[in-house]
Amino acid sequence: MDNTLVSDGAARRREGGRPWLALLAWLALCYAVAAVGAAASLNSAGIYDVLDRPAWAPPASVFGPVWTALYAMMAVAAWQVWRARGWARGSGALLLFVLQLVANALWTWLFFRWQQGALAFADVALLWLLLAATVVVFWRIRRSAGLLLLPYLAWVSFACALSWSIWQRNPQVL
Repeated sequence: MDNTLVSDGAARRREGGRPWLALLAWLALCYAVAAVGAAASLNSAGIYDVLDRPAWAPPASVFGPVWTALYAMMAVAAWQVWRARGWARGSGALLLFVLQLVANALWTWLFFRWQQGALAFADVALLWLLLAATVVVFWRIRRSAGLLLLPYLAWVSFACALSWSIWQRNPQVL
């Protein structure tokens, strides 16, 4: 049984009974991070197309829909943790979540805008570590929140391998 069912009601009362506004805030935060990344990647499809990529690299058109779904799932996961613990008791988990969002946004700038392959790979590796820790912490607070982050962890694992491969295949560019 999910150990947060009782605390959900307490969190709703504590936060004034407006949990849907909080969900909108988490969605806004996650999609703001997406916008920061998008600002760095305005020409990313063109750059991505000219890079030497492994055969298993997806086409550029895949990334937008995947990230759109992942950001929604991330927001719902954070919202669930917030509902279960509130700000005071959930601050450590939620801070970890925000830190991984920062690493997430930075990767696009490092890779596409500044073309720093080594730093982009280091960033995505850091993102993976922060995200793995977030999954564990979220899982302990509310299993469904941890489960919602598993596709994101899988995608970041794939992104780690892809970043490494592209950086190694394009040392003159990255």
